[in-house]
Amino acid sequence: MNYDTGAWQEDGEVGDPAGAVAMRRRRLIFVFGAIIVVIAALAFVFGRGHKPAAAVAPPPTVTVVVPGRVSVADSITATGTLQAKRDMPVGVAGEGGMVSRVLVDAGDWVRAGQTLATVDPAVQAAQTSQMQAQISSAQANAKLAQSQLDRALALVSRGFISKADIDSRTAARDAANANVKLAQAQYREMSARLSRLDIRAPAAGLVLTRNIEAGQIISSGSPALFRIAMDGIFEMQARLAEQDLAAVHVGMPVTVTPIGGAQAFSGTIWQVSPIIDPTSRQGVVRIQLAYNAALRPGGFATALLSAQRTTAPVLPESAVQSDAQGNYVYLVDATNHVVRRAVKVGDVSDTGVAVLSGLQGDERVVYSAGAFLTPGEAVTPDLKHGA
Repeated sequence: MNYDTGAWQEDGEVGDPAGAVAMRRRRLIFVFGAIIVVIAALAFVFGRGHKPAAAVAPPPTVTVVVPGRVSVADSITATGTLQAKRDMPVGVAGEGGMVSRVLVDAGDWVRAGQTLATVDPAVQAAQTSQMQAQISSAQANAKLAQSQLDRALALVSRGFISKADIDSRTAARDAANANVKLAQAQYREMSARLSRLDIRAPAAGLVLTRNIEAGQIISSGSPALFRIAMDGIFEMQARLAEQDLAAVHVGMPVTVTPIGGAQAFSGTIWQVSPIIDPTSRQGVVRIQLAYNAALRPGGFATALLSAQRTTAPVLPESAVQSDAQGNYVYLVDATNHVVRRAVKVGDVSDTGVAVLSGLQGDERVVYSAGAFLTPGEAVTPDLKHGA
């Protein structure tokens, strides 16, 4: 009996039920604590490598157009100066003198040979009268010499006049006739000088300027007294770039608009410069214009040259941008990123801007808001129909 009791106590778990329960609790608490520690460690490790992703904003939406190709006029714009096609300065043809009358003014139309101004002919008229008197005197001497020769010839057969006298009288008669011709030539010269005193128009046309007044003394060294536009035909001298000069030809129609005016005038190219300025790389195109009071020589004008019709993309004006590098547009490529493309523009009409080079017509071009985009930016294209 005593042996059994001692053995139970020595075991501890069988003989003490309360201790066994406490021991199991401690074990459970230890196991749960370890599990919590492991879970916390795993959460820490995986939490560092898998942070939640931040929200990404979607690309901006832009409106794009596909322009295609339409028939447009390949136009060239140039600027230049208006002037007379044949600008004729009129000066003093004779000796000059004091101007007695001025018969025309700037803006008057004149015919060829018309008197524009007259010079006082008093001195030249007196010289002409003197020449006439010299002619009469020479003719009288020639008549006398001929009479003396005739009488000598009648007496030579009778022996009263020698052969030498006949020769002398013949020479005197010939010299008198020569003096008549000399006096007549001098008279014609003086008459020509007298007729050249008047200032006359060399051709029909429009008087552009008048630089002469009555009482003015003029001479052969005086500057031009009048300027006349021959036949009243004007022209515009437009300067074109080397590449544009190759696209124009004589006979091409041109529309000319003076600066500050709204009226346009039709003209025709009548001369294309055969040379290029090596400094500016430009050439001159001369455009003939019919007379109109609104066209004033010396004024500035703009010329629109329609070279030929071609097919080209046409874009709205909002799609074409420009900066120091020139004109350009923004495209949306196959990966929906913005691409800058340089273009050459042509005529601007109600339908839009013609693009002469830089586009094929099948690209997606940003319709507007190009100033807010940058090359390489991702966008969401929205195709505009019916543009």
